[in-house]
Amino acid sequence: MITRKRLAAGVCALVATFATGILPAAGTASAAAQPDGQPAQAAPKVDLVLDVSGSMRTADIDGKSRMAAAKQAFNEVLDSVPQEVQLGIRTLGANYPGEDRKVGCKDTRALYPVGPLNRTEAKTAVATLAPTGWTPIGPALQGAAEDLKGGDATRRIVLITDGEDTCQPLDPCEVARDIAAQGIHLTIDTLGLIPDAKTRAQLTCIAEATGGTYTSVQHTDQLSGKVKQLVDRAADPVAVPVATTGTASCESAPQLKPGLYTDREKFAEHRSYKVDVLPGQELRASASIGMDRQTNPDYGVMLRAVTAHGREIVRGSEAGDGRTDLISTGLRYPKAPADDSDDKTPETVCLQVSNSFSAGPGVKTDPGLPVELAIDVVNGPDQASDVASFGLGRGWWLLGTLVLTGLVAGLVWGWISRWRIAVWRTN
Repeated sequence: MITRKRLAAGVCALVATFATGILPAAGTASAAAQPDGQPAQAAPKVDLVLDVSGSMRTADIDGKSRMAAAKQAFNEVLDSVPQEVQLGIRTLGANYPGEDRKVGCKDTRALYPVGPLNRTEAKTAVATLAPTGWTPIGPALQGAAEDLKGGDATRRIVLITDGEDTCQPLDPCEVARDIAAQGIHLTIDTLGLIPDAKTRAQLTCIAEATGGTYTSVQHTDQLSGKVKQLVDRAADPVAVPVATTGTASCESAPQLKPGLYTDREKFAEHRSYKVDVLPGQELRASASIGMDRQTNPDYGVMLRAVTAHGREIVRGSEAGDGRTDLISTGLRYPKAPADDSDDKTPETVCLQVSNSFSAGPGVKTDPGLPVELAIDVVNGPDQASDVASFGLGRGWWLLGTLVLTGLVAGLVWGWISRWRIAVWRTN
């Protein structure tokens, strides 16, 4: 006699077989949607920049020196670096113990080159470090940017230090702004070990200049946990903005496709970009301006969609009057379908980004403020290819598969139950 367990197992196996007969086909269709010959995503790059200056001898982190805490944290981080991440280690103040400022301010080098990670070699290199000299943060950031050059991968510098830069007038905050202005899509995160107010202000400025984060560290586990988080974040797939340069007029503006773009805009300036929109499509755009330096209160950003003849179509705007890191606005422009369904003539729409920022005395206005422009063009609601079937978007096929699988499973279960009862009556 067929037992209940065997019967249930048989039904489950049948349903699983049926489902796998359908679902792999869907997966294959999804994979086939990728362009043929598309290159694999470039490996993300991370450069850990470690302060090895004399002040790292101070023993105030969990009863041990700052250097010992950093070494312990690095060992833990190196054990958990994702395989796809190319990682390097750069030092500052690790080699020159003397008093010659000119020499001390050049004391930065790549301890372990950015590339595929050999954990044993990297740990051995870190183990040799001893607190030594100056704190040339600016030169170290310049060196790290060079370490990460090349390719289109995600790039991140993680700076760990316990003090201010001692090599002025090369301001590390200005170095970070220059790196951002180069459009190389590089983020700098900073971690301050037991920081004082001046160190905190400088590290915050460096991070904000490139859209990074600042973290104050008091304990070893905080340091290792934060560095691990930042390395993992570099490995996450993200949209990499493309550098572009807007112009003062629509006629000479760059032609942009849907995507994410970065630019720099001077104080109280406006810049233009062009986008093509087909009949029946909807243009969706947003503009964000970062405040990477001190600005006067009362400011705003405006995004306008304008025709080729200068007529405003729609606008979005946002204003503020206090300290903030980012201000954003957006707009949507649905272009009506053409009377002739075969008309595929695009309309060139001009997007104008304007700002009303001003700077106080002594604030550098060059390079301009960082701008991020997000552009998308989608089919309008009257276009069948973009309509959400059953209100579920393109996931309707999965619902249909589940419903069909449940129906077949119910029919099979009913048939087996009737057969089982018939066998029982016969016996």
